[in-house]
Amino acid sequence: MRIFIAQRNPIIGDLDGNLTKILESVRHAKETQSDIVLFSELMLCGYPPEDLALHRSFVNSMMAHLEHIIRASDGLTIIVGIIRPNVARRGKRLLNSAAIIHNSRLLGFHDKCLLPNYDVFDERRYFEPGREVRLWNINGKRVGITICEDIWKHASYIDHTHYKRDPVLALKKHRPDLLLNISASPYQFQKLNMRVEVCAKAASTLNCPVLMCCQVGANGQIIFDGYSLYVNEKGELCRLGKGFAEDEMVIDLDTPPHPVPYAQDPHANLIHALKLGVKDYFSKLSFNKALLGLSGGIDSALVAYIAAKALGPKMVTGVSMPSSYTNPQSRREAKQLADILGIKFIEIPITTPFDTLVHLLSPHFCGKESDITEENLQARIRGIILMALSNKFGHIVLSTGNKSEVALGYATLYGDMCGGLGVIGDVPKTKVYELCKYINRAEKRETILHSIIDKPPSAELRPNQTDADSLPAYHIVDTILKGYVEEHQSAEEIAKTHNIPQKQVEELIQKIHEAEYKRRQGPPILRISKKSFGTGRRYPIVQRWG
Repeated sequence: MRIFIAQRNPIIGDLDGNLTKILESVRHAKETQSDIVLFSELMLCGYPPEDLALHRSFVNSMMAHLEHIIRASDGLTIIVGIIRPNVARRGKRLLNSAAIIHNSRLLGFHDKCLLPNYDVFDERRYFEPGREVRLWNINGKRVGITICEDIWKHASYIDHTHYKRDPVLALKKHRPDLLLNISASPYQFQKLNMRVEVCAKAASTLNCPVLMCCQVGANGQIIFDGYSLYVNEKGELCRLGKGFAEDEMVIDLDTPPHPVPYAQDPHANLIHALKLGVKDYFSKLSFNKALLGLSGGIDSALVAYIAAKALGPKMVTGVSMPSSYTNPQSRREAKQLADILGIKFIEIPITTPFDTLVHLLSPHFCGKESDITEENLQARIRGIILMALSNKFGHIVLSTGNKSEVALGYATLYGDMCGGLGVIGDVPKTKVYELCKYINRAEKRETILHSIIDKPPSAELRPNQTDADSLPAYHIVDTILKGYVEEHQSAEEIAKTHNIPQKQVEELIQKIHEAEYKRRQGPPILRISKKSFGTGRRYPIVQRWG
């Protein structure tokens, strides 16, 4: 039996475009004389469709598009993810399903049994869980089919919820010859290892090969990394698809497989994820030009690099907006970085508009000392300039704030928080440094200037300012951030585990909660961690716990 794995990049809601990709893969599968073509979860509509699923016309159109796939399936079995109505009329009115099509006939559906309802997942909002686990007779093989989460419980990787069922164990008594999993598993730093282990565990339990077809591409804030895979009945990895790109693989189950080694560079993968996030955000929204404030600091340097690689240097403009507090070295480094990356560079000083606004407000600020108000005023002037350029020339503004700053509210609302996409808003400051050092190693040249990496971080909004004036060292901030936001540890647990004064931990946790209202008004953020501020984390603005 030959199985064609079609790892594709769907656009949410683009039923016609996604159907075209499906039919193209079907033609390729026939050309390779494959028996089965396997697509990812909800391939026809793209994952996650969110509240589009609540529109009956959307689901009805999907079922109509399914007819085109059925007609194209002569001589072939197609397994494709769709949303379908729940005809049982109990529970939710929709099902997350795999349509099983054979030789121009719809054999039936497998409905997803385990519906994740944590982090970025919200499937119980829309779908009723499937109730039946069965085998499908395809070309004389007893084939089990699962959808994404259905295979994860068995490997004990889910600690967010206690499912009463284990679809893999339920299949064991049926003794399948093959397990196929269609998946839309979002990228997360170093997640590929888990995915391989999940498939290996199922293969060992069922004593049969496991093939997983993964979605690839970025849909809004969520990035899908691909890496479809095939493990043999011993749980050994035998094929691995491309990461962060569409791919097609033909697996011949009649040919003895050979285990393949795989080694992933997590920093390389993270750069690929961020580039794909930017590229798809722009292309799927039909934009092609990016704009960002280029300060001469490490955050804007990293964002400029990612944008240039994702969109092409000619599509990116860096704007330097120096004030009287800007270090001349920062101005030089911003220009030098733009030259290295090959992006357009313009400089618009903000001293005059700042002085004008200070003069305008001075009668109302009478008797008040200069403070953070004047600092934020500079950031907001820069935001105005960036948004004006965006409006005039059709650029999308990229926000350059990192996760550590976003967490603690160390950013100005309507200032440096403005923009259409937060590129590194889920990347902690310490990892920003790691990535910039990695880039220089990978590029084998000084792409991100060493002087940018080495200098103390500063907002440069007052004389001799550094981040250390307002924040603890970033390795402490990021340790607390990971413990509290990603691991849900208490202040006491974090303090004891990492030998940090508990009062300091509590103060930073308080800052995280106080900044919640700011984050609600910031740009969407590309998700790359276990828990992002952009999507998946839901905390009340008004509360008194933290």
